[in-house]
Amino acid sequence: MFKEKTVNANAFKAAGIVIAGAALSILTGCGGQQQQMQAPAPSIATVTLEATNSQLENTFPATIKGKTDIDIRPQVTGFITKVHVDEGQTVKKGQVLFTLDQVQFNAAVDQAEAAVNAARTSVNTAQLTADTKRQLLDKNIISEYEWQLADNQLQTAKAQLAQAQAQLINARKNLAYTVVTAPSDGVVGTIPNREGSLASPSSAQPLTTVSDNSQVYAYFSLTEKDLLQLSDNGMRSLKSAIDSMPAVQLRLADGVIYPIEGKVATVSGVIDNNTGSASVRALFNNPNGLLRSGSTGQIIIPESKTDVILIPQKATFELQDRRFVYVVNDSNKVVSTPITIEANNDGKNFVVTSGLQPGQRIAIEGVGTTLRDGLTISPVAPQAAPQQIVAQ
Repeated sequence: MFKEKTVNANAFKAAGIVIAGAALSILTGCGGQQQQMQAPAPSIATVTLEATNSQLENTFPATIKGKTDIDIRPQVTGFITKVHVDEGQTVKKGQVLFTLDQVQFNAAVDQAEAAVNAARTSVNTAQLTADTKRQLLDKNIISEYEWQLADNQLQTAKAQLAQAQAQLINARKNLAYTVVTAPSDGVVGTIPNREGSLASPSSAQPLTTVSDNSQVYAYFSLTEKDLLQLSDNGMRSLKSAIDSMPAVQLRLADGVIYPIEGKVATVSGVIDNNTGSASVRALFNNPNGLLRSGSTGQIIIPESKTDVILIPQKATFELQDRRFVYVVNDSNKVVSTPITIEANNDGKNFVVTSGLQPGQRIAIEGVGTTLRDGLTISPVAPQAAPQQIVAQ
């Protein structure tokens, strides 16, 4: 009897331990679930979208050339005896640049002058003969045939004089061509040939180049698509589109913006089949000569858009070649939403073309780290810096 009571007591005690353990387990599980349910929602900065204006930039590589780049070539062949200027020197129209050997050209002038004198003497002699023959003809001493021969000789002598005078003019011009002058104001380019070098009109390389840099052209290219957009797909003429284009800027090779704005002047009427683009020319004033022919840079064309939705780039993410943002609904849950954007951007913001509407809220923090689809957040106002980016 005693043994049976002991067994019952032990069984009762064991059952109590099991029940207590189960109760403790239930309490612990409920407490953990309650603790998990009570975890605070993460604080995420959000913004309410509104229509605004954007100022974007389109950049194009450009090559700078002087308004006039004139290759200086001699008009006669001769050895260079003196170079009067140096590379990079500013010259005026008519200033002497080079002198060629003048010995043979001086000799040609002397020879031509002698030929003119001889021809003039022949004319005088023929004139006297013709006058005498005329008097004899008037007195019927000689026949008209004899007088006609004398007169023909006179005309021949006059023709020879005219020919000799033309040769003299040509010889003097050739002598003048030995002094090569600047055809316009400008800056002297490279001078590949110095004293002693042979200069010729047929040489592949010019003596130098004189560039009028008071104004310069910046040449760049626009694709066929760019041209169509510029003309509103043919709704207006290209000339009208060019006239209405805003002033453009020039970013120099060191990244500095040239202080004087330029104007797009012309677009070539032919699209290059190899590049699929047309050459465009912008004109810039260059009073200080900072821009030099042959330099490079980037043309900046501003692009203004009105009533567009602008969002920070950091508020977006890409998935399978599509771009998404997290839209915050009325329950403060984030919903991944696909959007489309303009290809052109300023490096900080995107212009949204579809997928978002004014008045919606989007998360601008935690993208790619904290946020996930369906997460409940605690929206907070963005800090000053993000707010300024969005409010541009």
